[in-house]
Amino acid sequence: MTLEDLAALSRRDRVRVAVVVAFAIAAIAWVILQFMQPAPPRKIVVASGPATGMYHGHAERYKAYLAREGVTLTERMTDGAAENMALLADASSGIDAAFVQGGVTPTPPPGVVMIASLYYEPLWVFYRDARLLTKLRELAGKRLAIGAPGSGTRALAVRVLAANGVTAADGSPLRGTALVDIGDADALTALRTGSVDAILLVDSAETPAVAEALRDPAIALMSLERADAYPRRFDFLTRLVLPPGTIDLAADIPREDVKLIATEAMLASRRDLHPALAQLLLDAARAIHADQGVFETAGEFPNVTPVDLPVSPDADRHMRFGSGFMHRYLPFWLATVIERTIVLVVPLLVLLIPLFNHLPQLLRWRIRRRIFRWYGELVLLERAIETHADAPRLTRWQRDLDRIERAVTNIRTPPSYASEVYQLRTHVQLVRRTLDARIAAA
Repeated sequence: MTLEDLAALSRRDRVRVAVVVAFAIAAIAWVILQFMQPAPPRKIVVASGPATGMYHGHAERYKAYLAREGVTLTERMTDGAAENMALLADASSGIDAAFVQGGVTPTPPPGVVMIASLYYEPLWVFYRDARLLTKLRELAGKRLAIGAPGSGTRALAVRVLAANGVTAADGSPLRGTALVDIGDADALTALRTGSVDAILLVDSAETPAVAEALRDPAIALMSLERADAYPRRFDFLTRLVLPPGTIDLAADIPREDVKLIATEAMLASRRDLHPALAQLLLDAARAIHADQGVFETAGEFPNVTPVDLPVSPDADRHMRFGSGFMHRYLPFWLATVIERTIVLVVPLLVLLIPLFNHLPQLLRWRIRRRIFRWYGELVLLERAIETHADAPRLTRWQRDLDRIERAVTNIRTPPSYASEVYQLRTHVQLVRRTLDARIAAA
């Protein structure tokens, strides 16, 4: 089927061909778009933590990383991990991702997934007491700073203290224990002034409050005698050991092994976060958290080993298989546009090429149908002429044959089908001769 053949078609046939092709393209494109992800947004809102916390510092580094890829990160500062988890659980909060930690909620909220775990966050218990304390149950009856409301420290402290009989399951104090809702620098100040007897902090060793408390000779750090038991009770906890001199070799801090329990800081998001953004956040986590830390070996984090949230399928796939070819060599937005174009164009080509291959066959059927239609009437007319010869019928058949001849004369076909039209006209003339002979005989 050549362009000349198409030009020889009637206007109605050309319109029909155009309509069929346009409808096929539109239908295929609609099906593809139903299953193809929309373009990733250029903005993301991340919940961090208080200005003095590590999460705020991380948010600033993520903001710089994403800005280089053309994505604007808006930070929303909060009281900590527990508030962040609540914001993620609320679909109307406007939060896309957040820094959280294991153990802030007994039951993972639906719709929230972990992109990656980032580093260990030990539970630091600092106290001022003449006696050596090695068990959390020994804090019963004391004044304890357990973190500000909404913080991850408070959420975890309530759970482990309840397991030791210091508080009830709802966080209310038992046996004369007093709980003070302050954390970080305020809690350290209260411990130094004697307003509280012990403070619980859940954070990395680099946090200013933890670093100061470790170097204060008037403050003791509790080494948990039963640290091995906690991971058996709480699957989101890990037993850690802080070897002598790890914090300061010159000052010999700490002086001996300190047994700790730790949860993990996580970067979490809503389940409906665009896959491209989840992969971009994971790439940022790799660039920011892959170094060695006090407790972490180089390359240990980030990882997608579950803590207490389900792992994002997009992050898990990206962690296992890495970035695609486009993202390895092109900027994020250009790679995303090219990938989306490929996803749209390749299926179109796969479906449209067979369609265009069969289109000439469809057109040939359409053209021949016009020719064969008159062959059908002509055959019936010829049989009737050979069977009957009365004058009224012959006159009517003559009118029918005139009508068929006019129609055949007006058939418009491509040049490649001219022989079939001329053959039809020859057959019309043969029937006319038979009819004329019958009329003469009558």
